[in-house]
This record gives sequence, C-alpha cells and structure tokens, in this order.
Amino acid sequence: MQVLVIGGAGYIGSHVVRTFLDAGHKVHVLDNLYSGREENLFPEAGFTRGDILDYGPLATLMQQGWDTVVDLAAFKAAGESMVKPEKYSVNNICGTINILNAMCEAGVGRFVFSSSAAVYGEPEYLPVDERHPTRPENYYGFTKLEIERVLDWYDRLKGIRFAALRYFNAAGYDPDGRVRGLERNPANLLPIIMEVAIGVRDRLDIFGDDYDTPDGTGVRDYVHVSDLADAHLRAMDYIAEKDKSLVVNLGSEAGISVKEILETTRRVTGKKIPAHISPRRPGDPAKLVASSRLAHELLGWTAIRSDVESLVRTSWEIYRTA
Repeated sequence: MQVLVIGGAGYIGSHVVRTFLDAGHKVHVLDNLYSGREENLFPEAGFTRGDILDYGPLATLMQQGWDTVVDLAAFKAAGESMVKPEKYSVNNICGTINILNAMCEAGVGRFVFSSSAAVYGEPEYLPVDERHPTRPENYYGFTKLEIERVLDWYDRLKGIRFAALRYFNAAGYDPDGRVRGLERNPANLLPIIMEVAIGVRDRLDIFGDDYDTPDGTGVRDYVHVSDLADAHLRAMDYIAEKDKSLVVNLGSEAGISVKEILETTRRVTGKKIPAHISPRRPGDPAKLVASSRLAHELLGWTAIRSDVESLVRTSWEIYRTA
C-alpha cells in the first residue's frame, strides 16, 4: 500500500514508518520538524516538510494516491495543554480536521489515528477497557476524544474508515537501533531518567511515594514503541480487509512502578541516578493499567517487547551514544 505518515519524523512516528517499510509498503512522511528530527527520516521513505495547518499544500499532497493516512501530528504534553488550550485546539483539533477534509477531497478512505488513554481520565476500575467512561482530566485528552467523535461522523457521512488507537505510555527504542533521534523536551518518565543518566538533568523527581501500591510510587502501563508501531500496521490491514472502523487500547496489561523503572535503569546503566521525592501531582491516579483484550481479538496484537528490561535496555542503547 501507499501510506502517508503525518508526524513520521517524531519518536513514535519514525518507529511506525520503519515498521511499514519493513512490511514492504511505500511510505511518505509529512512533518514540520517542530518536534520531529531529520535523523529519524529513512532514505527509503519520501519526505515533505509541511504543516497540517497549511491546508493548500496539505490538500495537494493528499492528491498523490494514498491508500491510508496515519496521523501522529498532535501536541501531547498534558500539563502544557492545561495552560495553553488554544495551542492544542488549533493543532490537535483543527489540524486533524484539515487532514480529514483533504482526505475527503482526494478520495482517501482509510485513517489510522494516534489517540490516547488520556481520554479515560481517573480510572473507575482496572484494567481499563474500551467500555470505560471517557472523562478526560486534561485538555490534551479532551482533544483526542473530540477527534474520535469527529471520526465517527466522518465514517458515517463520508465513508472514512478509521482506527483510533488509544496508547498507554510509549517507551523504549527500536531494538535494532535504527531510530536514533532523541525526543525534544520529553515529559515522560523513561526519557527523563535517561537524561539524568547522561547528565542532561541533575535528578529525577518522583511525584509521591505514599500511594497504595507495592512500593508507594505510581504504577503505569508502559508499552514498547515497536509494539505500538506493529499495532498501527495491523490496524491498517484490519480496516482495509474488513472495511470497518475500530477503537482499541494499546497497552502491555502489566503495571510498572516509578521505582521499578528507576532501579532497573540504575542496574542497566551503572549510574547512580539521583532521585528526589516530591509531592503528588493533582489528578495522578495510583495505578493505571490497560486491558488490551480487544486488540488481541481484532488485530491479533500482543505487546511482546514491553517488559521493563527491554524498555530500559533499548532506551539506554540510544541515549548512551547520543
């Protein structure tokens, strides 16, 4: 298939591009390089530097005969979204609608969307499945949920079949070391720990160690980025073969605590990695773990690289040589 990957120079996007290329698909990347990196581009894939908010060039690019569009172009910092909602409204909502409208003009009928577990908000039960109430607690999660609702309408009214993939916490790097660009201004735990390990940061702040968890620190569901990329490929195949849309969680179904990741990183890297206990952050649940049963059933997908050792080791292989 011919696939347009929007945001394909970013951390997750570059892994998606690599997986699609490995599967024999023709891939073209659209990225404004705001957070993506040129070193994450592969010579086998075409590249256009552009922005989803610039509708004219986007619509022109969309006319080039794509079978599927994969969208990974959202801003994703939950904390920032609460102080700059206008930034997230324009890019995440308006930008994605631009993509969909350009697809309608060009007759492109398949869309794989990078959604988020942030659509759920505070968990009412665990593990969180797709039937869980959707009550986002940050504006970033709201933008993802709104686009899912828009997608449902475009499916019904315009025939665009979509896969909305609700990620939990993406982590790790390509086990073969083919993606080497580091995230810009990371806000997630593992890259922050890695930046402490290489001396970019002085310490890790652990927000709360008095949760009702085995070691007192928050527990989250981490899924290896290569597992996520594999799910994108499977989702594209599903909507092409079944001609129907789907919404699925993508998680490892196993919780890993902050301290567990920290201690594993200290052991793997041989670094002391100073850590400081800070107060809890408002709205942080003690534990958040996915049910990915539906992804197993519909896509045949399982997170096979998402153990803590693989997450840490594949990350350290990139950071230690950065």
